[in-house]
Amino acid sequence: MLAVAVVGGTGYTGVELLRLLVAHPQVDLKYITSRSESGKQVADMFPNLRGFTDICFSEPALETLAECDIVFFATPNGTAMKMVPELVARGARVIDLAADFRLKDAEVWKHWYGMEHACADVLAEAVYGLPEMNRASIKSARVVANPGCYPTAVTLGFLPLVENALIDDQHLIADAKSGVSGAGRGASVATLQAESAENFKPYAVNGHRHLPEIRQTLASVASHEVGLTFVPHLVPMIRGIEASLYATLKSDVTAEDLHKLYVDRYADEPFVDVLPEGTMPETRTVKGANNCRISVFIPQQGDTVVVSSVIDNLVKGAAGQAIQNMNIMFGFDESTGLNQVALLP
Repeated sequence: MLAVAVVGGTGYTGVELLRLLVAHPQVDLKYITSRSESGKQVADMFPNLRGFTDICFSEPALETLAECDIVFFATPNGTAMKMVPELVARGARVIDLAADFRLKDAEVWKHWYGMEHACADVLAEAVYGLPEMNRASIKSARVVANPGCYPTAVTLGFLPLVENALIDDQHLIADAKSGVSGAGRGASVATLQAESAENFKPYAVNGHRHLPEIRQTLASVASHEVGLTFVPHLVPMIRGIEASLYATLKSDVTAEDLHKLYVDRYADEPFVDVLPEGTMPETRTVKGANNCRISVFIPQQGDTVVVSSVIDNLVKGAAGQAIQNMNIMFGFDESTGLNQVALLP
């Protein structure tokens, strides 16, 4: 059994991580930390966990966290990087669900997140935790940077096309939509029901923090910088991301060719489902599950390829992917604890 700690267990990502961890057969959940809620039973804050854990929130202390085999950080950006070097030095392994270790360039990180990076040496060794790309490196990693939700949906959608140099990768477009849980649990006028219900809007069009992460990941595949326009939108639902991806084809291929390319690329991936030709992905088909569902189209037999990619932003976009990474790191079957069927309706 793995001794596991979760630092920052009071947000939506944190409670989703706890929901999955308490049902994982190889996990012994030792600590769930929160400075503001220390001493309070976790199930009192999250009644869905009643009967599954009687653990209380505690203060985050290096001495106790270092006793664990793995520590998950479900904390705001800039928190994990202050504790991870010492935890790693003491033998713990870490999965950070925030952005502290996603960008390899500390100056780029500073530009997008507005603070100096606290441990550039650990940043250099951290592995980007997208299993469909980096499974071998994840297995031996001490620090895994869990990908962002938008980057997961966008990267998995574009990946086969970029890997095979089939598209003009200087003019990629990602038109993505997310439910309000992606904004976090903190109080915000923009996510009040009266503001977000019956409404649909773009945001951060001039630059979203996930933009450099997506560019960095796709550039590592293409072996050169890529051009990407990324426009996120807020839609009036709680969970889910749909990413509509557009690119210009460089070669004469058919929709059937591309469908086969995607089927072959993801044939051995337990959590990527390439849908039958002509099938439209729906966010409700992945709600609560660690799946990414993808369809690929060539509208009007032209030179534009359209890919639709859907995930649950809290599962494959966060907590589920983190557990998938843990399973890889410790040699468990990758699907352990992650075989939930999506919720319908």
